[in-house]
Order: sequence, then structure tokens, then C-alpha cells
Amino acid sequence: MTGLLICAALGIEAHAIRRGLPAHLTDVRVVTTGIGPRRAARAAGHLHGQGAVAVVGFGGAVAAGLRPGDVLVADEIRFRGRNHPCPWAALLMEELVRAGLPARTGPLLTVDHLVRGAERRRLAGQGVRAVDMESGPLARAAADRPLAAVRVIVDTPRAPLLRPATLARGLAARRTLAALGPVLMRWAAAVGPRPAIATEPVSVPLPKEPLP
Repeated sequence: MTGLLICAALGIEAHAIRRGLPAHLTDVRVVTTGIGPRRAARAAGHLHGQGAVAVVGFGGAVAAGLRPGDVLVADEIRFRGRNHPCPWAALLMEELVRAGLPARTGPLLTVDHLVRGAERRRLAGQGVRAVDMESGPLARAAADRPLAAVRVIVDTPRAPLLRPATLARGLAARRTLAALGPVLMRWAAAVGPRPAIATEPVSVPLPKEPLP
């Protein structure tokens, strides 16, 4: 498999990823989608081509076992009552571990708002490990292309987002994002066609759109 499209919501995320990539690449693109499911869905309509797709950026943990700085690789993406399997997660995990990064795997839920307090606990009870705001629509658009959703954890139940230490955690997460670029390139070179896994409904209630 050749070619890699890396999607990031924020310009700061995209810049960090580009900083870690070799110069003058012709088969790797980094695009900024904007924040939230609506903007991600609009961006998804313009993501044409072949090759692997990676949705990368910061994320928030809901599971107690994740710490700031951990890298979560989604083995499934939950969005609007649907479950999008990520059968290439194990291969990416191997590459991350080989690179010395603190990688974890588990379900990722795409939401349209910040998740806090009791909602974190409820989602953790449903098996969700972390949340983001963009992977769901982009997973739909990826169709049969190899897909990875990778989130560097910035906030957790014990380290909420709106705290003075968030800035330091964000700077550390940005350095981790820069380290992901070469790993994603090796993953994209190694992946093959999508395994025959169907998209299945999720049986748990999920947060709803749209934003006001």
C-alpha cells in the first residue's frame, strides 16, 4: 500500500506532524479538517484518492488506565450509533511500541462537545477509552481504505482539561505528535487491503449532534 493521508483538526496538530516528516515527500499529505464532527464531515467530502488514512491529534481519556502523554490507537471508532472497526490497529501498535512510544488500544468515541465528570464515568462504563471530535465522519469517508485513528492523550479524569498544567501537557503531546509521522509512514507502507469485517451497530446510547 502506497500513499498516506493524515488528517488533523487543528493547525498546531498538523504543524507538529509535518515537523516530524522527512522533507519533500510526494506520497504523504497532511490536511487540516477543523474542529468537530460538522467540519470533519465537510472535509471528508473532499478527501479523495487511494492509500491509507490516519486521523491524528489530541484526545481526552475517559478510562482510568490512560495517562497524559499516552498514545491511544482506536481498534474501533464509535459515532452516531455505529461501530467502525479498525482492523489495522494491531499493526500500528507494533510500530508505536517499536518506536518507544507509550501506546494503548481500545474504543474511541467521536462526540460534539467536551466530556467531563459524570459523563466520563458513564462512557468508561460502556467500554470507551477516549473521545475525540473528528474521527467518526472521517472513518465513514475512508470506506475500504486502511484507517488509523490515533490520539495523544492530553486530559484524563484525574487531569482535567481546564487546569494550569494543561499547557505543559499540550506541549509534551505536540512533541509526541511529531514522533508519530515516521511511524505512520511505516504503517502505511505495510498495510494491505481491508479485512472482511462489517460495520456493526453499537448497542449503547451515544451523545447526539448537532451543536447549538
